[in-house]
Amino acid sequence: MGDETLKSQESRLEIIVLAAGQGSRMRSSKPKVLHLLAGRALLDHVFDTARSLNPDAIHVVVGHGAGAVKETLDTGDVSFHHQDQQLGTGHAVGCALPSCHPEATVLVLFGDVPLMSRATLLRLLEQVSQGPAMLAAHLDDPRGYGRVLRDGAGNFSAVVEDGDAGHDQRAIKEINTGVLAARAGLLTDLLNAVNNDNAQGEYYLPDTLALAVEGGTTVSIVVTEDPLEICGINDRGQLEALERALQRRLADALLNAGVALADRQRVDVRGDLQCGSDVEIDVNVVFEGRVVLGDGVRVGPNCLVKDAVIGAGTDIQAFCHIEGASIGTGCRIGPYARLRPGTRLAETARIGNFVETKNAVLGPGSKANHLAYLGDTQIGAKSNVGAGTITCNYDGVDKHPTRLGDGVFVGSNSTLVAPVTVGDHTFVAAGSVVTDDIPEESLAVGRARQRNISGWKPPGRRED
Repeated sequence: MGDETLKSQESRLEIIVLAAGQGSRMRSSKPKVLHLLAGRALLDHVFDTARSLNPDAIHVVVGHGAGAVKETLDTGDVSFHHQDQQLGTGHAVGCALPSCHPEATVLVLFGDVPLMSRATLLRLLEQVSQGPAMLAAHLDDPRGYGRVLRDGAGNFSAVVEDGDAGHDQRAIKEINTGVLAARAGLLTDLLNAVNNDNAQGEYYLPDTLALAVEGGTTVSIVVTEDPLEICGINDRGQLEALERALQRRLADALLNAGVALADRQRVDVRGDLQCGSDVEIDVNVVFEGRVVLGDGVRVGPNCLVKDAVIGAGTDIQAFCHIEGASIGTGCRIGPYARLRPGTRLAETARIGNFVETKNAVLGPGSKANHLAYLGDTQIGAKSNVGAGTITCNYDGVDKHPTRLGDGVFVGSNSTLVAPVTVGDHTFVAAGSVVTDDIPEESLAVGRARQRNISGWKPPGRRED
């Protein structure tokens, strides 16, 4: 029974995520790990990968902006540990390590290194037996990174930080990413032996690896070939560069999946984008949240689409803003249309230029082609809303619905004061203010009678 318990603990995985840094070079009051990459916080990217490993526990070391970080990660599978003083990565890991089971494998990740892949981390974890395993990479420009030192047989010897490296050591291209894995008990012993005798006066986590070698323990090295994986963020320039690199990679994935992009460098995916076949995306289009584009969808230039499902064959023309909407098949939207949350369009519905909808449902074949506002509105099939029409859905306190039946025709420059219902096959005369329900197959005229005053002259032409 004891052996079975020990075996289960040895297979236990606990992850420590370091997220205590202030990120002063970002010149922002926001914690560095909460800055956005592809529409999501850096820390969210790290946690997606961490959770994909199915760990038994996740520990987050927080410091600057701890409250905001905790709020972002307000889930039951995370425990927080506060680093009161910024005394280096070794000190940060030491804040969480006492909470880890001594026989568990501990994986150390960084909250500002967002693109580490699951496959690479699995390779690293496979190398952990009784000795630590570290992740390295080869960079043409290794400045700022600790260099990996190997002995004559090519085995790991030590890591020397950039500020402490000599001239010859700075020429080494193999760098330490900072990511490592080890048994918690061994890592604890090694951390207890680390000192801060270095240029920064900090306790470096990589120093544990050199101490392991000195104690006769082998340190395994896993090398990643993907430069994006190891990119950490320290300033806004680095964040922008990684954003562009990631967007190019996402654009390449779309192209390889058969999506037609007018310019791979002028599309931004800030979430999850799923595309059917024969989808066309023009320049300067931004996708946020979860977006689904059906077969044959075309998105024109300068559009933003967020948290929306777009049906097959729909044409979204230039300068449209679509958020929280569900669009049926064969619809046409825009140009210059704004569809706000709660908008649902049935098949072949049309929303034209300078039309805004909110919590609006348009039935099959219905259309609002010009200069209209439809809020809290339900429209049946094959109805037409004329230019300049608005629904007055808000009385200053509450929202009220407007309901239009099938085959309704609303003339231009009409005002529908909610709550109001317009029956099937009803006409509303242009310029009407509708305040009462309209029965089916009626003509509603709600406007003042016109008067023509003969002989009238403008003030400038009047005689004294």
